[in-house]
Amino acid sequence: MAKISSLKNKLERDFPQLRLEASDDFYWSPSTSTVHYGTVSDDREALTLLHEVAHALLGHRNFKRDIDLLKIEREAWDYVRDVLGPKYGLKTDEEVVENAIDTYREWLHARSKCPHCSLTGIQTGDSQYHCLGCDRDWLVNDARRCGLKRYSLSH
Repeated sequence: MAKISSLKNKLERDFPQLRLEASDDFYWSPSTSTVHYGTVSDDREALTLLHEVAHALLGHRNFKRDIDLLKIEREAWDYVRDVLGPKYGLKTDEEVVENAIDTYREWLHARSKCPHCSLTGIQTGDSQYHCLGCDRDWLVNDARRCGLKRYSLSH
């Protein structure tokens, strides 16, 4: 395992344009150019920190369509595997990557589930979905760091 205690210092030295801030969770905040990180006590958590740094370095901002979220998540993990991991002496564990991406797949599926009939709907706008089964529309909240909410629109 890489010396985790020095990883943050190396990242701050190598990427002075970024702020690294201790937090309850790992995430990239493009509005403040801050990588938030949780506990970093093993290689999996170190890879997660590098993943958030990858989002920053790749210029990932926000996503409009669900499919775009999966694309930027994959891009960030690929950057960790190909560039950041080797640079900091960490080997990317593909099971960790797939488990992380699966959490997004599950979250996106939950967003697209019709609150009326439970069929999977299609995304019609940034936060709007339509069910082909019951012809209902709904909105969803961002819910990346809070509970998912789906709001039925009048039919």
